[in-house]
Amino acid sequence: MPKRSILHMFDPMPNNSPFDINMALDAGFDVLVPYSNVKLESIHHLTQDAIFSRSPSGIKKTAIFIGGRDMGLAVDMLQAAKPAMVPPFEISVFADPSGAFTTAAALVACVEKALKDQHGGALAGSKALVFGGTGPVGIATGVIASLAGADTVLVDHLSVDSANDAAKQYSRRFGAKLSGAVAHNDSEKIALIADADIVFCTAKAGIRVLNAAVLAQARRLKVAGDVNAVPPSGIEGIDVNAMAEPLTTATESAGAVGVGALAVGNVKYKLQHELLKSLLETDEPVYIDFRDAFSKARTLV
Repeated sequence: MPKRSILHMFDPMPNNSPFDINMALDAGFDVLVPYSNVKLESIHHLTQDAIFSRSPSGIKKTAIFIGGRDMGLAVDMLQAAKPAMVPPFEISVFADPSGAFTTAAALVACVEKALKDQHGGALAGSKALVFGGTGPVGIATGVIASLAGADTVLVDHLSVDSANDAAKQYSRRFGAKLSGAVAHNDSEKIALIADADIVFCTAKAGIRVLNAAVLAQARRLKVAGDVNAVPPSGIEGIDVNAMAEPLTTATESAGAVGVGALAVGNVKYKLQHELLKSLLETDEPVYIDFRDAFSKARTLV
């Protein structure tokens, strides 16, 4: 009887994501086994339980998916799985906490393409703001943009200390160069956005972060990308389907364009699908995090 493909889904949260479960089934896995409340110290023995119960042929149809909401913990869990492998009993591992890695990778890749196509520019040398910058998607977006060369600021709406702490922690962890800022109100947003080339909006769904009055003060803005598909949009003037469409609310920035949530979501869906499929198709084990997700996203936009 042919071996069935199995995806073990490790999650430190009380529940696994239904989104990820749907995506894994659609990518071709036969059996999904969700684990909730998983601790970092449990990863080693869970991984070995997964690898030693199957023959070498079964091992090629076995993989691990790591969820949660914490970027650092997800990468720690991925790294903890590696020393548990005992060749030839090795399986692939894909970390994507709250979809943050694939969403952020898709967002930055879409904005990068718009920047190049519409302005002949690049992330390197650009100033980028990440509103909602202390959430999972915001932090991943900031790290990816910074590693690609952008001068990147994580913007929190409540606390500059939270923004600075996140910037320091993830800069140190991943070799990025992030800084932090706070924007309690429109006046503070205007001050920040005045000289920004790129704006990423990764705040909670259904919240208008940047309105027309703020955007009108953006003198250098080239591309704005929003991941909020729930009305109202995070950035006023961006249609959810927009892919480098004129951003008319940025009246002082000639040629400014917007990238909408569904345009980003389309790339994110394709990206996660392809990465999940790759767990089944590879002959050698792969370990996938936000860096691999961004590399692949660049090929999909």
